[in-house]
Amino acid sequence: MRHDDNLTAGRETFVTHLECSMTGERFAADELHGLSNVGRPLLVRYDLAGVAGALTREALALRPADLWRYRELLPVRRTENIVSLGENATPIIPLDTIGRDLGASRLWVKDEGRLPTGSFKARGLVMAISMAKELGVRSIAMPTNGNAGAAAAAYASRAGIEAVIFCPADTPEINVREIAAQGATVYRVGGLIDDCGKLVAQGAKENGWFDLSTLKEPYRIEGKKTMGLELAEQLGWQVPDVIFYPTGGGTGLIGMWKAFDELEAIGLIGPERPRMVAVQADGCAPIVRAFEQGERHATRWQDAHTVAAGIRVPQAVGDFLILDAVRASGGFAMSVPDDAILAAVEEVGTREGLLLCPEGGATLAAYRQAMTDGRVSPDESVLLFNCATGLKYPMPDRSILWEGAGPPA
Repeated sequence: MRHDDNLTAGRETFVTHLECSMTGERFAADELHGLSNVGRPLLVRYDLAGVAGALTREALALRPADLWRYRELLPVRRTENIVSLGENATPIIPLDTIGRDLGASRLWVKDEGRLPTGSFKARGLVMAISMAKELGVRSIAMPTNGNAGAAAAAYASRAGIEAVIFCPADTPEINVREIAAQGATVYRVGGLIDDCGKLVAQGAKENGWFDLSTLKEPYRIEGKKTMGLELAEQLGWQVPDVIFYPTGGGTGLIGMWKAFDELEAIGLIGPERPRMVAVQADGCAPIVRAFEQGERHATRWQDAHTVAAGIRVPQAVGDFLILDAVRASGGFAMSVPDDAILAAVEEVGTREGLLLCPEGGATLAAYRQAMTDGRVSPDESVLLFNCATGLKYPMPDRSILWEGAGPPA
């Protein structure tokens, strides 16, 4: 089988309709949609009985190991509309040294930094841009804290779609520059990501941009759900006991929860589910606050700040979907301080040889805290998500200038 078979082979598609995540109202497939009539995210629905007959373990075993191997559970109908930069399966890496210190034998990291543009945002944006191409969109706009904008820029450029990206002025410099380097127009904005989102919404009305903001179109969830499809297959059609997920807009957590339901419906996994842990930073924890207060919706977090820019989202449009999944799973939401995030990044780099992004560091910091307070036990299998390569983030210079005549002793 050719390496690009998943991108070129004609395969049956099973999308039936879209559905409002709040009311269940149905919307036609194959038409351009944003939010539902009540301003909530739309979810893609499939003929799962049909999928079950086509997407078998035997069929998957013969396909190249990339995101597009799950075509029957993805929304793109026509092969020619697939926009790809090589969305490979990402590895699950054991943290043996750190796990041994903690008495944990099954502590793993899924390293999403191996994807195109160096982050898991590639999963969501490759699907959103592919569907934008399929539905005739010529210009997109979105707010970003960095990595999502980079992925949108790259895929839009490849698809021949104009991209306009707005980011907070303090977005990591490498992200701002890579967005421009990959063909998008990028603006720095005084304020936070939701302030950028307001500019996108206004520009969508005035300039005709399609708003590709998190969960304001239906297809980023479908791309992000491949994390759940992929990890279940990698673990022999089992799921871990606990997943720690860095949560800003929460698309990935929502998507994985959807993936597990679909996998059970087509017979690839059983009813077991991981406990989902939404990890935030102490300086921006609206989901944690809502979880602890028993609320289904999260109010805006004022004066949001954290070194982990990717989870600095003061208010998420899919807040209730995140909280529903966390509660249904028996999981929880928790926040960690910035100093613990940075310490975790340093520890994994120096002791395990893996460079985490700050958001990935937050998941290890949260796991340590949850172990200490008894919410997770050492014998549980635990999967942490590292959502981007650590190479994108500033690192301290610890080199030593050597001026001797020979090598140091």
